[in-house]
Amino acid sequence: MTPTADRPPGAASHLLVGALGIAAGAGLAWGLGHHSTLDPVTTHGEWVYVKKPGRTDSVRAYVAYPERKTPAPAVIVIHEIFGLTDWEPTVADRLAKNGYVEIVPDLVSAAYGRTPADPDSGRKLVGGLEASGITADLDATFAYLNQLPAAQRGDIAVIGFCWGGAQSFRYATNNSKLRAAVVCYGAPPDRDAFARINAPILGVYGASDARIDATLPDVASGLKAAGKSFSYTVYPGTGHGFLKPGRQGSDGPQVERAWTDILAFFKAKLGG
Repeated sequence: MTPTADRPPGAASHLLVGALGIAAGAGLAWGLGHHSTLDPVTTHGEWVYVKKPGRTDSVRAYVAYPERKTPAPAVIVIHEIFGLTDWEPTVADRLAKNGYVEIVPDLVSAAYGRTPADPDSGRKLVGGLEASGITADLDATFAYLNQLPAAQRGDIAVIGFCWGGAQSFRYATNNSKLRAAVVCYGAPPDRDAFARINAPILGVYGASDARIDATLPDVASGLKAAGKSFSYTVYPGTGHGFLKPGRQGSDGPQVERAWTDILAFFKAKLGG
């Protein structure tokens, strides 16, 4: 796997982030690369490159801003195993509509350039990422959010889907400053890591997803024994990945039920 050239050099990346930050204040939507996402809900969507401290590589990310007068709580959205597709920015837009600053990092980008359009290629690149590199990219994304004037400092949560759900769960074991974490049908981290979790966790699971659901009794008991907050729902008539169009149950009523639960959880755990 060969890194692509779809990344600016370090200095240029830093300047690009600053320039786009100014554009966000003006309420413009920007597209970097050949994907361009115009947010129809908030009209405050933009693509940025997040600089990694002490490194020349950067993380490509989509940021969505809510329409509000005061700084907002913020949420990191972690993509599925296929990499950052056209769907994840719509998730960011949805959450921004509900009052949160959102950022979706392309976790392939720092190592290999932007996620390719072909799902199999994206899966291979994501499968080659190392846990330490993923954590470093998420840490850089967290730090970027924490310095945005539009974001409420220190009031940051994470949500992930499928592979991203597992990363959301794992990141909660590595970042004690997270205010909340939502795990959408993602595998749990090692039980030995539960003690490092500070954030309350909400689990969202499909009923026809035995591979993941079979872990839930052990996860729930382990987190309870460690004194951690974990609540979850298994949604009937749904399968793995049901919040994304085209999956089992994605056209049924449980999708809106799950989003209602997610938004209620964020409202309870985040400020704003």
